[in-house]
Amino acid sequence: MSQGRIAFQGELGANSHEACAAYFPDYEPVPHPTFDEAFEAIKTGDCQLGMIPVENSIAGRVADVHHLLPNSGLKIIGEKFKPIRFQLMVNPGVKLEEVTTVQSMAIAISQCRKTVKRLGLKAETVGDTAGAARMLAQTPDRTRAAISPALAAEIYGLEILLRDIEDERHNTTRFLVMTAQSEPEPPPFTSPCITSFVFRVRNLPAALYKALGGFATNGVNMTKLESYMEDGAWTATFFYAEVDGRPEDRGLALALEELQFFSERFEILGVYPADPFRARA
Repeated sequence: MSQGRIAFQGELGANSHEACAAYFPDYEPVPHPTFDEAFEAIKTGDCQLGMIPVENSIAGRVADVHHLLPNSGLKIIGEKFKPIRFQLMVNPGVKLEEVTTVQSMAIAISQCRKTVKRLGLKAETVGDTAGAARMLAQTPDRTRAAISPALAAEIYGLEILLRDIEDERHNTTRFLVMTAQSEPEPPPFTSPCITSFVFRVRNLPAALYKALGGFATNGVNMTKLESYMEDGAWTATFFYAEVDGRPEDRGLALALEELQFFSERFEILGVYPADPFRARA
């Protein structure tokens, strides 16, 4: 019996769907065409959780998500790292030597370009990796293959000819687990934690330098700092940051106090357990 619903962006069989199935097997995965719609489903309560990709070890950050996060009204309650594996799949019975064209999302093709080049295939881009598999299933073609996650082959009845064809084995996507709860249950104190927050510095000379000084003097490790453009202005004064620890830790508490003194806006987006993948990477 399902414990609830978890929203993701993309089609059934996408990498985000695989992440939902792997980490929240008791939740019903619910696909959405856009990140805006996935966020809205969480906010309205149609879905209790969201599995949202924020960065990839090859492609970098997911820009749409980072612009939605600060004003989403959602909270981060977890992070999950998922190795990205791509499969070359075809309609049942098709042999590799019959295939002349491969279709997938542009970024997936680029991450499998060595295999595509070795096989001498013509690449055609579509909007979604799982969508490439669905389209191939709906319109069978013995000369075509799709580059998609393994789950897509299972869902759409395709056969995998070549497994794990990505160029780089370190290809990994980091997902954030989101909720609409305004005060989610804090993680256990036995778990190493990450604190994510946004802030806008005051209009003062060297404001960012002063705002961040407390993290260095209090020995707090800042693992991410990214700037945003607001309202078309070319001055970057709005930032998203992640640090090791939780706000109750004395060092981080002092650092955040100093940050807020030099900021006109400050909001914690989430305090959540660090994925064990961090220690293995």
